[in-house]
Amino acid sequence: MDKCRHILRQGLQQLALPVDEEKIDRLLAFIKLIGKWNKAYNLTAVRDEREMATLHILDSLAILPYVQGSRVADIGTGAGLPGIPLAIFLPQVEFTLVDSNSKKTRFVQQAILELKLKNVTVKHSRVEQFTPSERFSTVIMRAFASLETIINLTRHLLAEEAVLLAMKGQNPEQELMQLTEKYTVIPIDVPGIAAERCLVRIERQSKHG
Repeated sequence: MDKCRHILRQGLQQLALPVDEEKIDRLLAFIKLIGKWNKAYNLTAVRDEREMATLHILDSLAILPYVQGSRVADIGTGAGLPGIPLAIFLPQVEFTLVDSNSKKTRFVQQAILELKLKNVTVKHSRVEQFTPSERFSTVIMRAFASLETIINLTRHLLAEEAVLLAMKGQNPEQELMQLTEKYTVIPIDVPGIAAERCLVRIERQSKHG
């Protein structure tokens, strides 16, 4: 795990995030947990701990500057990504991690307990059936569907003035042409990852109700 610690320390410096050893310890414990549960639950295709440090942890933390407000939903969280790394670094923010796969939500629940995260809850639900008691200031989604689909699926979750953050690989120019919403494409530079990454930030327009 020493190599992982080094990767995380360097990555945090490059992302201009605090190199806090207590937080790094939690991130390392999270990587270990994923590795342990991966054998039975097949949480992620990434098996190497060092690759997890970059592809999972630093990739998640790279979007931290764009998270706004005090209530965040991570939709389709899978193994708790990007929600758990973000929650470790934003203890004052309330996170709700949503996934329709019960094995994955079981793992996330266990991770929340073992990492003693007081600011995270997990919901086993499909996004369209998820009805929170209070809407969210930021909704994050790894963009596995088209942007238009993602907007339609998450519209009921966004509070006034909220943002939807869709994590994408290459700039999805074709999809952006279909949008009527106000959006910004933010290039994301993840330490240790050469592949293109971007974040599509979509602002909720109050006329959508």
